[in-house]
Amino acid sequence: MARHLLTLRDLAAEEITSLLDEAQAVADGDIPALNGAVVATLFYEPSTRTEMSFEQAARRAGAEVLHCDVEHSSVRKGESLVDTVRTFAALGTDVLVLRHPASGAPALAARHVRCAVVNAGDGMHEHPTQGLLDLLTVRQVKGRIAGLRVAIIGDVVHSRVARSAAWGFSRLGASVVLAGPATLLPVAAPVPGVEMTVSLETALSGADVVLALRLQRERQAAGDIPTSTEYTRLYGVSDPVLRRAKPDVVVLHPGPANVGVEITAEVAYGPRSAIIRQVENGVYVRMAVLRWALAPRTVRHGDAATPRRSPQGQHAAPVVG
Repeated sequence: MARHLLTLRDLAAEEITSLLDEAQAVADGDIPALNGAVVATLFYEPSTRTEMSFEQAARRAGAEVLHCDVEHSSVRKGESLVDTVRTFAALGTDVLVLRHPASGAPALAARHVRCAVVNAGDGMHEHPTQGLLDLLTVRQVKGRIAGLRVAIIGDVVHSRVARSAAWGFSRLGASVVLAGPATLLPVAAPVPGVEMTVSLETALSGADVVLALRLQRERQAAGDIPTSTEYTRLYGVSDPVLRRAKPDVVVLHPGPANVGVEITAEVAYGPRSAIIRQVENGVYVRMAVLRWALAPRTVRHGDAATPRRSPQGQHAAPVVG
């Protein structure tokens, strides 16, 4: 059976912790051996960090990478998501890494293929590997997750990053507060027990971690915010506003950052920023996730892991086209 990673909401605290431990082991030099595995990347939305780090993770572990340029694929001829993922499965894919603008697309794909499906971001739903790398980064810097206060600031309503972070940090015992303009907050908290406020001062008070979110203009309706200048004045993460947080606060951003809008250059590139460490940890987390996804179908020989491949015809129903 394939093991899918579709959402952090589906994982127990013990499973999340185990994945973080795996990722830390990779960071410490325990590189998984995935020789013979095929990892396919299928991104219907632009990406730099996530797509590149998944491909680097796969290659560093010895897996073959099957990259799809959606702009030059049969998707542009009208091929459906289901037919596309079935084609990838028929080509021998073991793990399909999928990003899609529609919430729930990876879950749909997982119902139609036998290979593992990893959600690399679906609409405004979740981005589980981003949540894991945020957790790993904070655990490295702070030494723990439980008992921390995590403030997630900005365009919460459109952010899959915010949802995965809220689930992950809450599940591991942190308190989470979501803050932003009323127009950029969901009607109800997306995670039970998570606080929501329009007050930046309230959110930052005593915060151990600040996660600044990108303003997602591509998903916003006209009028969600008056202007970028007004947003920056009220909700931009700067050195002066961080004085409300704890002195040793760690600042995160999922990227790409609108520097000068949701976060100042002084903060983004300053001593409290862990943004570059997040990028580095993305590779380690994704190597751990690939090993985790393949684990049910691997046979280990010493330190190596050889994927137990299904017969070619058993990946999925044939695809005509």
